[in-house]
Amino acid sequence: MSENEKPNEVLSEQECWERLKTQAVGRLVTRVGEVIDIVPINYVVDGRSIVFRTAAGSKLVELTINSSVLFEVDEIGEDAAWSVVVRGNARALEHSDEVLAASQLPLRPYLPTYKPTFVRIDVDEVTGRDYRYGEEAPLEDHQEG
Repeated sequence: MSENEKPNEVLSEQECWERLKTQAVGRLVTRVGEVIDIVPINYVVDGRSIVFRTAAGSKLVELTINSSVLFEVDEIGEDAAWSVVVRGNARALEHSDEVLAASQLPLRPYLPTYKPTFVRIDVDEVTGRDYRYGEEAPLEDHQEG
């Protein structure tokens, strides 16, 4: 890595959305009381929101109790990586027009299971970083002063 090349860069909001659109699986983080869960989900970007499908179960119950979620997506390559984190509120789509619109999105369950509930993450904040791999910096570059 050259002296002018930084090992990580903050992504703009637009760059974050562009990266989110390139992937199909991310990790949803929920919290109910002291219990924090993280689960992989397949998703699509719809405008400035994230949509996924789920079935009745703990994930849907947790979202009902506390709609605040984190959603994380990344790509890890041989020379570089990036990571995007979304903060927002998740809500099950209940109105027929919302469900109909969501059903038209290119979103199908990966597993052969029935997942009738569409969930939308209304995004409050999206942040990301781009990382370039390289050699570890010498210890003398990190002396505390």
